[in-house]
Amino acid sequence: MIVNAEKSKISKPLGIKFLGYGFWYSKGGKIKPKPHLKSVQKFKRKIKRLTCRKWSINLDERIRKLNQLVRGWVNYYRIANMKNVLLQIDERLRTRIRVIIWKQWKKIRTRY
Repeated sequence: MIVNAEKSKISKPLGIKFLGYGFWYSKGGKIKPKPHLKSVQKFKRKIKRLTCRKWSINLDERIRKLNQLVRGWVNYYRIANMKNVLLQIDERLRTRIRVIIWKQWKKIRTRY
């Protein structure tokens, strides 16, 4: 069996990325999983691509695609501690959807 030297390494848990997970020490000294920073950034890029304002697609279809993406990502990382990450993503997603709806209204006087 051949081991890939680039992918394989021995290091402390805080310095590795394994299947999209990063790790951190809790107060009790236990090692707990969290989504790795690169995985979170990749997810944010996917959200940005799906919520592009100039992409003319029905809002229901867009929300359906976003729902599939978010549910899949959350289910994959469900064992991890990601409360703060999800709060940031929720805030970003709500803002981008609000901007899309505002752009679809077209008339400035109807924006209240």
